[in-house]
Order: sequence, then C-alpha cells, then structure tokens
Amino acid sequence: MILLHTTRVRRRRLGVAAAAAGLLATMLAAGPAAAVPDPGDATVRESISASESAETRSAIRDGEIPGVDEVVHSDNIEHVTNIPKAALTGTNSDLAFQGRYAFAGNYDGFVIYDISNPERPKTVSQVLCPGSQNDISVSGDLLFLSTDSSRSDNSCNSTSQPATEKSSWEGMKIFDISDKKNPKYVAAVETACGSHTHTLVPERKNVYVYVSSYSPNAAFPDCQPPHDGISVIKVPRKAPEKSAIVNFPVLFPGEGPDGGGNPGAPTNPGVSKTTGCHDITVLPSKDLAAGACMGDGILFDIEDPEHPRVIDRVQDNVNFAFWHSASFNQKANKVVFTDELGGGGAATCNAEIGPNRGADGIYDIAGKGDKRKLVFRSYFKIPRHQAATENCVAHNGSLIPVKGRDIMVQAWYQGGVSVWDFTDSSKPKEIAYFERGPLTTDRLSGGGSWSAYYYNGYIYSNDMAKGFDVLKISDRRTDAGAKVRMHELNVQTQPDYFDDFDD
Repeated sequence: MILLHTTRVRRRRLGVAAAAAGLLATMLAAGPAAAVPDPGDATVRESISASESAETRSAIRDGEIPGVDEVVHSDNIEHVTNIPKAALTGTNSDLAFQGRYAFAGNYDGFVIYDISNPERPKTVSQVLCPGSQNDISVSGDLLFLSTDSSRSDNSCNSTSQPATEKSSWEGMKIFDISDKKNPKYVAAVETACGSHTHTLVPERKNVYVYVSSYSPNAAFPDCQPPHDGISVIKVPRKAPEKSAIVNFPVLFPGEGPDGGGNPGAPTNPGVSKTTGCHDITVLPSKDLAAGACMGDGILFDIEDPEHPRVIDRVQDNVNFAFWHSASFNQKANKVVFTDELGGGGAATCNAEIGPNRGADGIYDIAGKGDKRKLVFRSYFKIPRHQAATENCVAHNGSLIPVKGRDIMVQAWYQGGVSVWDFTDSSKPKEIAYFERGPLTTDRLSGGGSWSAYYYNGYIYSNDMAKGFDVLKISDRRTDAGAKVRMHELNVQTQPDYFDDFDD
C-alpha cells in the first residue's frame, strides 16, 4: 500500500461528473500561448456546473483530493525542486536531455537548464520563438523544434496567420546548440500540415526526422487531404542548412479522398478519424517504430529510415478515442499506447469515465519479422480520481531502466506523475506518484505535467503552468535505474539502455 506524504489524506475516490470526452537574448517576455487540444473524442468544456464546483470544494475539505496547488506524493517520491516559468510564459511542453542539460519546450520557445546538480537546476538560456507546440529534441550540436501553428513566416519573429493563406508557414526549425548560452537558428523545413511532433532517427552523418501532423483541410493550401503519412526530413549534421524532405511514406493506403485509416465517426462513434499520426517512437537498435496515429496504432520497420514499412496495425474502437503516443519496453516485446481522450483539455480521470478510457493500452508483440503482431493485454489508468476542474488523461512518459522489469514514469496533466509497473502486461500496477491539487475550484483550467521522464537517476517533469519539476524516487524496484547514465535522451528515440549506457 502506498501512503501519502502529506497532512491531507485521501479518504475515498472522488466520483464527480466530467466532460467525456527571434532569439530571446534580452529575456523579453512573450504573451501566453494557449494549448490547442488534439481533436480526440471529447466535447471539451471550458466551464463546469455550480454543483461540480461545489463538489470539488467539498472534496478538498473532506480530504478526498488535495487542496488548490497543494503538493502530495507517495512516500517513495521526493519533490526535489521546482523552477517556475520566467520570461517564456506560454504553455510548457516536451523535454529532451543531453549531458548535464535539460531542454524544455514551451509554446513561446524553449529553455535550456543546467542540471549538473539536479537539486539546484540553473537556467542557462531562454529562446523566444513562438509556434505551438514547440515539441523538442536534440542530437549532437543540433536542436529540433516543431511548429504546428500557422505562422506568417519561418522566423522567430513570426506572427499568427490563417492556414488558408498560401504564404503561411509550419514545419521544423533547427538550431545550433554548440554554445548553450547562445543557441543559433540555422535552418527550417516546411512540412505538410506542420509538425505537431517529431521523432529523430540519428545516424553518424545525418539525422532523419519523422514529422507527425494531421487534420488536413481542403481550404488549407499546404495541408490537403488525404494526409495519410509522415514527412521524412534528412538533416546533414555538418550542413543543416541543406535539410530537406526526402520522402512522404503513406502509412494508411486506401482509395478515396480520406486514405485508408480509421474512418472515425459515424462508422466508429467517439473515435478520431485517422488523417495522419500524432506521435512516433523509434527503437533504432531493433529497427522498429511504433506509431500512435489518431484512430490507429501501428508497428513498422525502419531498417531503411527513408522508407519505413508498416508491419501491423490495430484499432480499439471501444475504449480508445485518440491514439496519442507509444513506448516500447526494453526487450521490444511490448508497446504501451496512450489514449488522449478529450485532447488533454478535459477531466477524464473520474468514476464516470472509468478505468479503460483515457488510459494506456498495453500490447504484447507476438511473432517474428514481418509476421509480428500487436496483441492487446490490458489497460492502465491512475487509480486516483481527480476533480471536474482538472484536465487529466494519459500523456508523455518514459521507461525507468531496470533490468528484468518494465517500469514507466508518465505524465497525466493535472493527474500528476505516475510510476507504474507493467512487467506482467496483463496486470499493470502503480508503484509511486506525485501530484498537485487543482489549479482552481470554479472552472476547468489547463495545467499539470505535460512530460515526465527519467534521466540519470531523477524524474524531470515539465508542468504546463507551474514550471520545471525535479523528483527523485527511492524504491528497491527502481533504484537500479540510477546506475544507467545516458549521454543523450530523446524519449521518442528510445535507447538500448543496457548496451549504450556509460558505466
């Protein structure tokens, strides 16, 4: 049994009703950028009823949930420190790591932290370059930033502009980070429908970038249907200005204007129509990738990174609304897919939604070679119910590298950070957690952990509203992970932890 390290004890599970479904060298502050939810299944409400608000306040008084902004966690988690947002006031997004640095995306740009002392991180630089989501990765001296909002041009001084304008720009931006105090913007590549997320497939001379984007529209000149594949960008390390798209592999071939992905509603009510991928995770050591593609989950071969091949494809038209992200286990015989029910903007961690929606789906990989199949085993969802004012659903996480066990740390927006074990893929269980109480008690406000990743002995979380959190887990089941020291970590480019780590 996990005990709360707090003066307030949860006495029972909360069962409330909810919606289902240019460089900043001078530290200039930018206006806040609101998160744009993925389409998902939900009707996302910006307000809640008076009775829901009253129930939230009552639950706080009764100790059923933490108070507003109150921090609670299991006894095996320590909240080491928090660095509040500073000049970049937009929504915090993804994280990447290299050596003693953490790189934190923000809808207004990105921040570089020195984490050589994880208990006292220091801000090294902040770069103003607006363009949601600013999904972020690093490889060598290069940093990659996704732009999935229509902009007036590809500069960091761009402004919002309708996607119906042909001159509008969306895509990948590339920075030289050889000087962490002074990153330099060196290249940009426009991609169809922008870049919601991206995934690196690094090689010695080149870095391949798989760009995930979706939601085409006949009125958008640069985002025309069908949009049933991904953009593949080749980036020469020594000449990033020569970066270019080298392929657009179709992952969902089919006849007609919509391609061959999940048709969504009305054929499959409550399920997103597949018009591209949301996120891809690659496992280069195994030449494998897993794609979370709106209404579909796919497994594909990346032996030739310019020409990925789909091996298997699955759907869950009962409980999954929006296939959001994927993670392999270390042995590459399991994949965890997440469902972002409500697009990250809804309260879905409650009794009404239940344990199987807005959850993780755990799949075993059966068979060999091109005959491998994804076989569903179970769902995992955090066991702590959240208030109607808290956006909560499965989101970004990573493995904790422990030999012989499959353990993952994961963000759940205002559901906080969860550490869970899926060694038995049919019986996953939570073993630790950290969370804050709701941001408010009178309205549904977006916040919480966007990404929670394990790196060199610590858990780092990028909270959308509260900033950069550092956590430390002390548990015999995870302690061995601290011995695995990585030089670089982009979670969507999964390493072979036990072949590549530095002793």
